[in-house]
Amino acid sequence: MTVPPLRPGRPIEGISAVLLPFHPDGRTDFEAFARLVERTWAAGLTPAVNMDTGYANLLSREERTEILGLVNSLARGRRFVAGAFIEGEAGDPAHLYGRECSVIECAGGTPILFPCTSVKALSEAQLIQVFRSVASDCEEFIGFELGEMFVPFGRIWSLDTFRTLLDLPQLVGVKHSSLSRELEWQRLAVRDSHRPDFRVYTGNDLAIDMVMWGSDYLLGLSAFHVEAFAARDRLWTTGDARFHELNDWLQYLGMFAFRAPVPAYKHTCAQFLKLRGLIPSDAPHPRGLHRPGSDLAILEPMVRRLDELAAIS
Repeated sequence: MTVPPLRPGRPIEGISAVLLPFHPDGRTDFEAFARLVERTWAAGLTPAVNMDTGYANLLSREERTEILGLVNSLARGRRFVAGAFIEGEAGDPAHLYGRECSVIECAGGTPILFPCTSVKALSEAQLIQVFRSVASDCEEFIGFELGEMFVPFGRIWSLDTFRTLLDLPQLVGVKHSSLSRELEWQRLAVRDSHRPDFRVYTGNDLAIDMVMWGSDYLLGLSAFHVEAFAARDRLWTTGDARFHELNDWLQYLGMFAFRAPVPAYKHTCAQFLKLRGLIPSDAPHPRGLHRPGSDLAILEPMVRRLDELAAIS
């Protein structure tokens, strides 16, 4: 397809997945997590919890519920997004998603339907029906297209399915994580012609400049430096050329952090946040993947430069 035109000056909506930090002994560091959530709001971004960056797939339902309760106590009316995660549970996925969405809505959050194996096995028509069922009982929710390079139960919908789902007013946006610019551009074109108020949240941590073409974002990379992302977004809106240098440094960080094995980016995030003095330990989840300590020498100059760029923007 032809590359679409840029959207200079377009305000960007940023949703940032929040890292779940851990103590060296494997205990969840809830105090550090609460500070990161507050910092996300303070930067002007919307926090997203119980996402991949929060190790949602390694937590029990009880642990995810505990995190949801903590964020509810912090929110005081401020918006947040939370993953409706049902992978591994038996039963009708529409019912399971509905149950999770109800819990999230009662806590004051906006649900995002995390992909799962049972929905991956459905036909396109059946998938649409699941979304219609959720919409019948949910005031507002977000969909999630996730490529198999992230998880084996990921799924990217057909463009026709995407177009059909736009007819659900309760579905206010979709996080698109195919790592394909072309597929995301196609969705933006359908959005613009069919439902301009709909949000396409890029999940492409390797192409965070998709905001230049009209995407918003829901990223794990933004958890590393919410202030730098917020500054970058403001620069784009005001037409300031410094947007490009800041975006380049953030993408440099993204290319390093999201190298194979990709799930280890969460440990990179913890290393980065500890270097910034924002969390006391860079330990990942006890069952999470590790990065080598030698990465710190590469991350340190990125921390310094992004701190400088965020401060002057």
